[in-house]
This record gives sequence, C-alpha cells and structure tokens, in this order.
Amino acid sequence: MMKMRNMVLTVVVLATTFCGSFNLFADVTLPAIFSDNMVLQRNIKIPVWGLATPGEEVTVTLGGDSAKVKADADGYWRVDLRKRAASNEPQAMVVKGKNTITVSNLLIGDVWICSGQSNMAMTVGRCKDVETELKNSDFPEIRHFRVASRIQFVPANDVGGSWAVASPKTVAGWTAVGFFFARDLYKELNVPVGLINTSWGGTRVEAWISRPAYSKMGGSSADIAKLDELKDTVVGSKKEYAKSVNAFKEAYSKLESLEKDQAHIEKYSNPKLDDSGWKEIVVPGNWESNGHPGLDGEVWYRRTIKIPETWTGKDLALELGPVDEIDTVYFNAVFVDGMGSVKPLNTDSWNKSRKYVVPGELVKSGDAVIAMRIVDQAGEGGPWGGKNGEIFIVPVDKKDDLNSRIALSGKWRYDIALELPKKPASKTSPNTATVLFNGMVNGLIPYGIKGAIWYQGESNAGNAYIYRERFPAMISDWRERWGQGDFPFLWVQLANFRAAPTAPENSSWPVVRESQNKTLALPNTGTALAIDIGDAKDIHPKNKQDLGERMALAARKVAYGEDIVYSGPTYKSMKVDGNKIILKFDNIGSGLAAKDGGLKQFAIAGADKQFVWADAVIVGDTVVVSSETVAEPVAVRYAWAINPEGCNLYNKEDLPASPFRTDDWKVRTQPAK
Repeated sequence: MMKMRNMVLTVVVLATTFCGSFNLFADVTLPAIFSDNMVLQRNIKIPVWGLATPGEEVTVTLGGDSAKVKADADGYWRVDLRKRAASNEPQAMVVKGKNTITVSNLLIGDVWICSGQSNMAMTVGRCKDVETELKNSDFPEIRHFRVASRIQFVPANDVGGSWAVASPKTVAGWTAVGFFFARDLYKELNVPVGLINTSWGGTRVEAWISRPAYSKMGGSSADIAKLDELKDTVVGSKKEYAKSVNAFKEAYSKLESLEKDQAHIEKYSNPKLDDSGWKEIVVPGNWESNGHPGLDGEVWYRRTIKIPETWTGKDLALELGPVDEIDTVYFNAVFVDGMGSVKPLNTDSWNKSRKYVVPGELVKSGDAVIAMRIVDQAGEGGPWGGKNGEIFIVPVDKKDDLNSRIALSGKWRYDIALELPKKPASKTSPNTATVLFNGMVNGLIPYGIKGAIWYQGESNAGNAYIYRERFPAMISDWRERWGQGDFPFLWVQLANFRAAPTAPENSSWPVVRESQNKTLALPNTGTALAIDIGDAKDIHPKNKQDLGERMALAARKVAYGEDIVYSGPTYKSMKVDGNKIILKFDNIGSGLAAKDGGLKQFAIAGADKQFVWADAVIVGDTVVVSSETVAEPVAVRYAWAINPEGCNLYNKEDLPASPFRTDDWKVRTQPAK
C-alpha cells in the first residue's frame, strides 16, 4: 500500500527567451545571475553580459576598472573584466547605459555549479543534526544561487533565481551537499565560495545535455523526435491545458468549502439518513481496488452497529487503522475526531493509524451509526487498514479483551460526495531530452566558474550501461559551451540503498557506479564515494556532511592540486594463483585496511560465471580472495550490489574502496552486441 508522495512539478516556459526578445529592451538589463550577494570567479577574466537597445554604449565598472562595449544589432552586449584575486571584502559592480544598475555586496572567490537530481537538491533542513548545523551556519563568505526549475524546448538565455548569504536563517533551503562542500573548502582555503544550485529531483542525465551534443549519440533519434513533437504541440494545447486547470481549481475550491459546510456534514452523518440505496464496499481496503480506479475526492462511509447495554455511558476506543488521506469521524452525527485537512494539503497522515475515543455521554444501547468523511487528493484512498487490517470498537477499559470488541471490518455503505477531475498534466516532463540544459544551464553560460559538482544517476538505473557514454558526453558538452577548458568536474558515486542481498546479485545500480568510474577517464575529474553512508530505507540519506567533506577532498586534489589522498582504494589488476585471486589497487594511501572486522562483500566465480561469497584477506598491499567451492577462480566482484551492506575495504586514511569487478561479462542493461 505504499504511495508515491513526491510529485514532480513541471514548469513550462513557452516563449520568453532573450533570443527572441532582444529588441524589446530599452533599458540595460542583466541576467538574474548578476545580482546582489553574488560571487565572481577569481583568477580568470570575468565575463559580464546583458541586453540593451541595439547600438547603445554600456559601461561596466568593478572597483577602479571599467570596460565599454556597444550592444549589437540584437541588443546583446558582453565585456570581459580583468582577472582578479580572491577578496573577502564586499564590492559593487555598476552597469551603465541609458539607465544604471548597481550590484552590491559581491565577493571574488570560487564559483561551483551544483547539479543533478534529488540528492543534490536535498536541503540542509532535511539532514541529520539539522539544529546544530543551522546554528553554526553563519558564513557570510559562502553564497548560494538557486536556479528556478524550468523546462525549455529551445535554449533560454536567462534563468530564474537570486543569491543568498549563508546564515542560520537561509541555509535550511540550500543544497546540503553543496553547502557542506563549500564549508569545508572555505575552512581550508579562506576564499569566498559561490554555489549555483541547478538541480531537479528524479531527472535523467539526458535532460541535462544540449541538443547538438545529444543528437550525436546512438539511440537518441527517438528522443529528439519526441522533443520536436512536444515543441510543436505544447503551445497549441495551451488553451486546452488552461481550461483543465480552471476546472480542477473550481472543483478543489468546492472540496475545501464542503469541509466547513455544516448542512452537508449533518446530511451525511445523520443516523436517520436512509443509506439503503448506497453501494457496499469492503473495509479495510482502498477504493481503487473496489471498483473506483483513479478516484480522488470526498467519499462518505457509514456503518450501523449494535451497542450492548453494558457499554452505556462508557468511553469507547474506536480504532480504524490508517486512512488514506484525510478523515473526520462522527458517532451518531457528533464529531469524534479526525486527521488532516484539505488545505494545506495533508500528505503525512495516510499511513498513520486512527485511534479515536467516543465520549461516554454519547454511548447508549441500541443502534449507532459511525460515519467517516474521507478525502483523498492523490493516489489511493480509503480506510486501508495497515498491516494487520484490524479495525474495531470496544470500551476503553476492555481494550485488550479480544472478546469484547465489535469488529468493524467487512461491508460498509459508501457514497461519492464529490469527485475531483484529474489533475491537469503538462505534455512535458523534466526528463524530456535536453529541456533542463535549455532551461536551467544554458542561461548560466558563460558565467565564470571554478568547476562543477554532480549528484545524479539513480534515475538512469534503467540504462545504466549506456550511462557510461551519456554522462561523460554531458561533461564534455558543458565544458565546450562554457569555454573555460576542462574545468574540474566532480561527482558522487551512488550511495547504498535498499535491502542487502543474501547472495551475490547482478543488479543495475552497480553498473551505474561502474559507468561513473569509467567517466574518470576524462581529465580533471574526481568522485566522492557514498557506498558506506547511504540508508537502506531512504534513497535520500541524511548524512550529507561526510559526503560534502569527501567532495571537498576531491576538489582539493583535482581542482586545487593539493598533494593529498582523496580517494579510497580503486581496483588496478588481478592475478590467479591456484585457487586464489590476488588483487592490486591504486589509491591505497598509507595502506589497506579492513574496517570493523574481516573483509566482506567479496564474491568469486569460476568459468561458469556463478558468483559465490568469498573469503578475502589483506596481505600487504594486496587482497587475496578465495572460496572452498571454487577450485579454479577467474573473476572477483566487490560491493557489486545496490546495497553492499558491510563492505569494509578502506585505506588507512579511512576512505572506502570503490565497488568493482574484474570480469567483462554481460551485466544488467548492457545492450546485446
């Protein structure tokens, strides 16, 4: 009975891009990224651009330096200010044409793009130790720009968003990985850090690649055709979409009003109401499985019971189990209790058990009517009963006496008081190829940056093998378009998630991790592992602090050239020695270590390709792997699972080894040759 509660809001910007509206501007304007509290990239020429009247002269002044340029025939202008060293002192930039714009409180430091899906979008406010983190988040030299979520069919030349300064009042809504990464870098370098957070939960890498780059990839033609179809049809469907939006708003407004409509409530809760014409429904159970698939709205349930004489005047425990989503309960027309309300939208109580008390003054012998007003606004609805499905009424003082209970499971009568129309859905999705590059990346280019950090890949588990082509292609695409050479690009390898396997498995998440590792062949790249700090029950692990620290280590090595150990052991080579396989590693630092006991999550196979759990021991700078059941081994895998729980090969710098395999056998999602 699990219900998907994370809904993706798709925002469609249909027409307004700078490309099509240059001549509409009379005043000098700047893209949103140039605004108060921003951080400009140190040690490179600083690009500044915007719009003006064609031919208008624009002057940009920063400190004692100025640069002039005339807007071209489309109204576009750009200057490149001289290189500047890092500065913690707030400065102002003045842009002057027919009008004047002043950008205040800017710093010079390092700017990092933070992108990906929900684990990059996950905020500081959702992390562990949040109260302590917020209390200690006063870092005026760390700034954050949140790019608005926008879908575009063609490249937009601006993004929505604004800069904010790190403080206990602001960072709760910031990217957690980005903030903890920036905090560690700032403490090490004492240089201002700017974070440009352009991320969207549940998105695939294909959405973040430009059309020219994506069109060159194998298997992209269908996606490009879909993109063109949507681009051609979405504007034509705008009126139809608006009509459905208005219909939904009207129905939803009525649903809200019914919550306070006493006549409506009295009608349905009145024990004298003749409900013999109502249909019957089995409780517990959701109404989707009882003949109403997709139903959202308000439904009333009624059940008549016989109250024994011995119960008269006693408080009654009314246990209804979980009700999806919102309920108000009446006993002989008198309100007893309820959970949730239509507005604001309640999404947290759908799986909470309802345990109410009927006051003794309402309890008299004879017939009594229990009425439930149930409102569901998304997904399944109704009194579904939870794990044991037990619902009953019983005197409070006899609650533990099973023989005293009146069971409420079985047939109830029900009536649909109001059915909501289907929520209008845009014809677009944030996973349409190229649309997030168009709407959330292109408008940032060519803002000066130090590099990029990335946390994404969960949504590409379905094409995990092809990810090794598309992910590096995206990196190369961004680098080419930014025109800053091979700027540092760092990413998080997917964390452990879900139940640990009881036997070696061949799942897709390890293939995503392998594809991410293959991408390290690109220059100036690095990865931070999360294989040991995930959460089996939560795809959004709350420990983003350790992850930020590991990401900062990678940056210090890759972006800043420090001579440090930033990575755990990575597989280098293997050698078969009788019934054993000897493994060698790079990035061993001060040496290999088994954390918390003997090595785990090693598997070994012979020529039959059937992996079994293996014994593994550290011998010097190698790991020796064997199994009594595999006399002639040919391959080893380590941590090759969606959740290789307990994987514990580290180096002595306490950094975990990356999952790997020594074979090249076909894996999940790998296309046939």
